[in-house]
Order: sequence, then structure tokens, then C-alpha cells
Amino acid sequence: MKRVGAHVSASGGVENAPLNARAIGARAFALFTKNQRQWKAKPLTVESIEAFRANLAEAGIAPRHVLPHDSYLINLGHPEPEALQKSRDAFLDEMQRCEQLGLPLLNFHPGSHLRKISEQESLAIVAESINLALSRTSGVTAVIENTAGQGTNLGYRFEHLAEIIDRVEDKGRVGVCLDTCHTFTAGYDLRTAAACDDTFAEFDRVVGFDYLRGMHLNDSKPDLGARVDRHESLGRGKLGWEPFRYIMNDPRFDEIPLILETVDPDLWPEEIRHLYALQEGQ
Repeated sequence: MKRVGAHVSASGGVENAPLNARAIGARAFALFTKNQRQWKAKPLTVESIEAFRANLAEAGIAPRHVLPHDSYLINLGHPEPEALQKSRDAFLDEMQRCEQLGLPLLNFHPGSHLRKISEQESLAIVAESINLALSRTSGVTAVIENTAGQGTNLGYRFEHLAEIIDRVEDKGRVGVCLDTCHTFTAGYDLRTAAACDDTFAEFDRVVGFDYLRGMHLNDSKPDLGARVDRHESLGRGKLGWEPFRYIMNDPRFDEIPLILETVDPDLWPEEIRHLYALQEGQ
């Protein structure tokens, strides 16, 4: 079964996110467990944790279909020791929040080299950052998101993802989230079924579908290979509907969170319905 949802608001407390997901007809969702633009946040209260778990059950969404996202401030590949430690501490806090909420996934952008070290050096630092976080937590998988390659961001090549995974000691607790917009603007075509065949075959060869833990379903404002991260509503960008039809009819994408991060939240209920309508023989 396909599990489509969106990155919903947790305003007023994380316990509100499952209810916001249910309101748009979601069977999965993403959220920030703290303010994504601040380094520190108050600890989750027992009341908030219990309410989150109760509301998740009420919404009929399994914990494995929730894909929390960490803070945008975190850079696990930072070339400077002090800033790197700050990011590692914040990432550990994010992992621990997922532990407390009973959520087995944490999605994050791998990091940036900031033109101060090589990509390979920064990728090694990312992997070590993951190893440190995994050693101090349990039950949460670190889910690396591929990027558009904007600026000095790592993760825009499938080889980057594979290199990080290769250096992670606990292979059972590392995975990947593919963003359709990022994939496309990084240079991997998805506009036709044949292009999807080729791109996902390359992903399987370089990384492996065994590591796919979620997807972000976004159309793209920029064109193929632009290395710019700008999402668009489904069917209104350079991708069109074909890649989403492909994903919705391919069993390799069953039972993982398929998360909308498109630009108009008012369209999310319609986009979710449209995605399910693309399924053949349903």
C-alpha cells in the first residue's frame, strides 16, 4: 500500500501533527519535533509525548510512516570543530526526541563542506557524525536526504549517499530519502517512465533500494541539472505528473512515507487524492 502525506505543522505542540495529517487525508506525514530554525528547544513534556502517541493511534498512522525532519541549521559535515560539535549535539537531541516519541526514522540533509575542505573529507565527517549519534541512541534510523546540490551541499550524487552509508558502522540504522525535485535538479531525469527506469536503476545499483526509507514528492520550478532547490506543486513544474504516476504504481515504493513538501499547503488534500487516483487497477 502507498502511504502518502505531507510535512504538516506541529504548531502548538508535536501532538497536533497527527491530527493535522488526518485532516488532509494523509496516511503518512512529516514534522519538525522542535523549531527548525533554532538550535535549542525546551524538552518534550511527558504530557506532550503521551498526547502525540494517542493522536497518532487515533489518526490510524503507524510510527514507521512518520518521517520527522531535523533542524535546517545542522551541518553534520562542517569543517570547523566548534561548529561541527554544535551540529552534532543538536542532531543527537533530534534523535533522542524521535526515541521519546516512538518514531523510528529521522530525515536530515547530509551537510556542506563550505569550500573549506573537499567533498570526500566532508562526507567522512558526516558518516562519523552519524556513527556518534547512533552509538548514543537506539531504535531510530538516520535517513539521509539527497539534495539538489545547491551551493556547497553534499548529497546531490547517489555516490555521495553510498559513500556515507559505506562508512556508517550500523548498516541497519541508516537509510535514504529521495526527493523528486532534488533528484531532478541534481541531474537525474524523471520526466518519463523510461527516464524513471534509468534513474531508479542507477539508484539501485549505486545505493540499493534496501536503503530507501522514504520519499519527498515535489515538482520542480528549476530545470534538469539546475542544482537549485525550489519546489513546485505537483503537475505545475518541470516534472509534470509522469514520475508521480510511476511511483504510485511501482511496488518498490510501498509502505514507506511519501511526503509532499509542495509550495501550497491548501492543495495538499487535492494532491493526495490525485496521487491515489493515479494508481492503476485500484
